[in-house]
This record gives sequence, C-alpha cells and structure tokens, in this order.
Amino acid sequence: MEMTITTPSLLFPAISLLMLAYTNRFVTLANVIRQLSNLENAPSRDIVIRQIDNLRIRMTVIRFMQAFGVLSFVFCTLSMFSLLLAFQVAGMYLFAASLILLVVSLLFSFYEVNISTKAINIELEKFDAVMQKHKHD
Repeated sequence: MEMTITTPSLLFPAISLLMLAYTNRFVTLANVIRQLSNLENAPSRDIVIRQIDNLRIRMTVIRFMQAFGVLSFVFCTLSMFSLLLAFQVAGMYLFAASLILLVVSLLFSFYEVNISTKAINIELEKFDAVMQKHKHD
C-alpha cells in the first residue's frame, strides 16, 4: 500500500481540535475546584467531599487524555517526516501508532464523560436535599 504525506496530515486538524477541547475541560475543572475550595463551611460538606474525590479522578483522566493526544500528535508528525524522507514503512507504522494513541485518548475522554456525569448527579442530590427540606418546611 502506498501512503503519501497527505494521509497523516489529514489527522492534524482533528488532533489539534481534540487537544483544545481537552484543555477546555481541564480549565473548567480547575475553575470548579477553585469554587469548591471557597466552600469550606458548606452545609453539604459530604457532597463537597464527594465532588472533590470525583474531581481528583477526572483531573487524572484528563492528564492521560492529554498525554495520549500529544503522543498521537507527535507520532503523526514523525509519520509525516518519515514519509517526507521516503521511509514508507516507518511512516506507515508511525501513522498506525498515532491512530492507536488517538483511540486510547478518545477512550479516556469517554471515561471522563462518564465520571463527569456522576459529578452532575452528586450536584443533583444537593438540589434534591434542598427541595425536600423546603417541602417539609
């Protein structure tokens, strides 16, 4: 199979956008953590503690998402460089490795979305508790 430099170059914009999305998730989580740190005397201390535990896990998962995304980008670049130097087989293997790393990054992203859903459910518990309190008052 003949592969040209344009094949891995098609992956460049996708990986760049993916990295931007991952960075946005990281910044959003950092802001949430800052807000939670202001809630030391929060009445729902248990919920805040559970949220913090959830956020720690999410930060770790996002770090892995970003790491595998960056590695995918690096391997894609090396693939293009290999193809440019006419190292066809090396370019193909590097591109295949880039795709595998991208899939791993996306799987971590999927896992992080599931964890963030749990965080939203924890927040909903807080609202449920407030609604139950108002219902009984």
